[in-house]
Amino acid sequence: MVIDRTKPEAILGLTLRQASDAIAARALSPVELVDAYLDRIETVDGRLRSYITVLADEARAAASQAEAEIAAGEYRGPLHGLPYAVKDNYFTKGVRTTANSRLRLDAVPDFDATAIVRLREAGAILLGKLNTWEYGTGMGPFYDDLPFPYARNPWNLDRYTGGSSTGAGASVAGRTALFALGSDTGGSVRLPAAACGLQGLKSTTGRISRHGIFPNCWAFDVAGPLCWNVEDCAIVAEALSGFDPSDPISVDKPADFRSDLNKGVAGLRIGVIRDMDCGGVHPDPDVLANLAEAARVLQAAGAILVETELPAPVLRYRSAASIINWAESYSIHEADFQSGWHLMGQALRDKMTAGLQISAVDYLAALRERRTLAEMTDALLSGFDALLLPSAFHVAPAFTDAAGLGAFIGDTAATPFSMSGHPALSICTGFDSEGLPTSAQIVGRWFDEAMVLRVGHAYETATPWRSHFPTF
Repeated sequence: MVIDRTKPEAILGLTLRQASDAIAARALSPVELVDAYLDRIETVDGRLRSYITVLADEARAAASQAEAEIAAGEYRGPLHGLPYAVKDNYFTKGVRTTANSRLRLDAVPDFDATAIVRLREAGAILLGKLNTWEYGTGMGPFYDDLPFPYARNPWNLDRYTGGSSTGAGASVAGRTALFALGSDTGGSVRLPAAACGLQGLKSTTGRISRHGIFPNCWAFDVAGPLCWNVEDCAIVAEALSGFDPSDPISVDKPADFRSDLNKGVAGLRIGVIRDMDCGGVHPDPDVLANLAEAARVLQAAGAILVETELPAPVLRYRSAASIINWAESYSIHEADFQSGWHLMGQALRDKMTAGLQISAVDYLAALRERRTLAEMTDALLSGFDALLLPSAFHVAPAFTDAAGLGAFIGDTAATPFSMSGHPALSICTGFDSEGLPTSAQIVGRWFDEAMVLRVGHAYETATPWRSHFPTF
């Protein structure tokens, strides 16, 4: 491919795969690519607020090294020389990991998260640390009381990015990072992807190491990529996957997410869940309309669609998940709360207070309920190659809409698959009447990320949405 290297927008408009191919073909250098992103950060991030810490000097040095390695024939693969950023709850050796908290403004880890190590070994270049809710956690309500102001949505700077991987969503949609890593406890990769018009993958629990990610909830925490398209998600997730003895739940499973990516959906059996019992709350009309169109696209491509439903109301999943999440978060951060509660933002204090009040009896009952719901959900998936259903029920709300901010986080179908551990991909399904992205979710069987990505890729390549970019 020919790239006009004199135009930053031509470089910033490349997908991960396109940038990788251009570097491998010597049509683009890692130095040019990194410089384009650093210039973009300097130009727009004062408004976008996607970053907490930018590592400009380190990134330029790594780009020069990558360029020399590639010139010497030491090409490491599709991520070599590509710039990315991580949510600021990933530990980075010698670089502060604040988790957007006054309690951690000077916290400098002495080791890297496993995900950082694996991407560095693949040749990827870290641009910096991305905005997040405090401790990468929260309960939904929005309080603008953290040391680093919340990231803004590139589709409309007055709109929310979702959470808690706020900067990850903003950075990829706003072209301040080629791809980003977030963490997902109850939707924190999928919801920023939904708000920002991206593709965000929550991997199967145990697939990608969590070692070195500031913990939120042991039961549900999962690492995952946010990318512009599905193929890019597949490339990054493949590089991240693999057994890690430092993570006690890590599983040794092969990770080939690209071999079948272009096989299409002809003959696949896909369960469609259009609405669900969520306490009387339903997805917005535009969300449902675009979900119906996504189902039509897959059916036109040869998929066998079957109407189905979750085995339990969403609120049943959410009730047990909240007890587990609050209790474990308090257990993890009890010392911080006892000594530094006055330095915490309101959202984190609220969550710690809720966790403090959970009894051991209720926590153990919720764990038993989780097992039951996971088995029921897996039984549903055993009859399908994948599920198609809503992700976020709403488009990104305005920061001035207090009720809408809480509803965006609370009204979703993300929790069931955090509870069950199944892989789930949030995809962009188009836009509403105001030009804001809508989303859907593709879910697969345990450790079948390859199928989830295959279905997402088939939908994506049959629709025009990846050619629509924010213009702020």
